[in-house]
Formats: sequence, C-alpha cells, structure tokens
Amino acid sequence: MSADTSDLYSIAAQEDRCAPRTKLTIPAQLRVSGNHAFQTVVHDLSVSGFSAAAINRLHPGQLCWLTLPGLGALQAEVIWWDNCQVGCSFAELLSPVVHDNIVARYQSGTLPRSVC
Repeated sequence: MSADTSDLYSIAAQEDRCAPRTKLTIPAQLRVSGNHAFQTVVHDLSVSGFSAAAINRLHPGQLCWLTLPGLGALQAEVIWWDNCQVGCSFAELLSPVVHDNIVARYQSGTLPRSVC
C-alpha cells in the first residue's frame, strides 16, 4: 500500500467505520510482531478489522497477525487498546465472501465474551 492509500484506508476503516461490524464470539490466536501467539476471543469483525481480548497492553502501530479457525494468519495493525480489548485494522480488506462465511458460522457463538 502506498502512503496515500494507507492514509485513506485508515480513515475509511477506523474513523468513518464504513464497514458494518458484526458482534460475535470466535476463538482465535493473535500474534504481535516479535512475540509468541496467544489465545484470544474476537468480539467483533468487519471486512476492515476486528476487536478482540488482549490481556497485555498493545500499542497503536504494532503489527499483528490474527489466525481464525480454518484461515491463514491475517496481518493487521493495532489501532487502540483499552481495558483488555484491542482494536485492529486489517492490512488488506477481508473478502466479503470470507467475512459472510465467518459471520454465518460464529455469530451465535456461545464462548465467553471476554478473557479478562
């Protein structure tokens, strides 16, 4: 992504919140650059990003990789961390077909909403 495209993506994905966010519960793994992966629970998902449980403080700008069941690792960037929750934007938009399949599978999940 070029710097101009990256700036536009960031504004559209996080500030305008142009993509609908779906509340759900998905067991996943999150790995922050330079660290080992840890178990997490994704609480909402859109084609542009997600929020998930993260007990340790993460910092805006950190690169991370989210691994959802049945999918390869998806690169993202930490946008915010607050009280054991992290919000991240995907490096590349999630395919709407993949998003819809994940939502159909997990939207009525029964896992706990938080690990904190």
